[in-house]
Amino acid sequence: MKIGEKLLKKLTKKYGPEQMVHQKFERYDISFKTDEEGNPVLLFIGTRREDGQIKGERFGRVLIRDKDGKILKDHWDNKGKS
Repeated sequence: MKIGEKLLKKLTKKYGPEQMVHQKFERYDISFKTDEEGNPVLLFIGTRREDGQIKGERFGRVLIRDKDGKILKDHWDNKGKS
């Protein structure tokens, strides 16, 4: 599974720092963890089970900045099933 343009647009927004955000996206349930700046860095996408966990795919974000804070690399890696 790849992350589509619509979902990427949602994941480039800033959210509250260091929180877990739970949302519905099209036909999927998504949950993502944010870093200290509010950038989503860990994404779970699939179907939410009764215990609140998501059965589906897990993605990790590679966000590399230079010493001035300018983003050098920003992409999502599929980390497998969750």
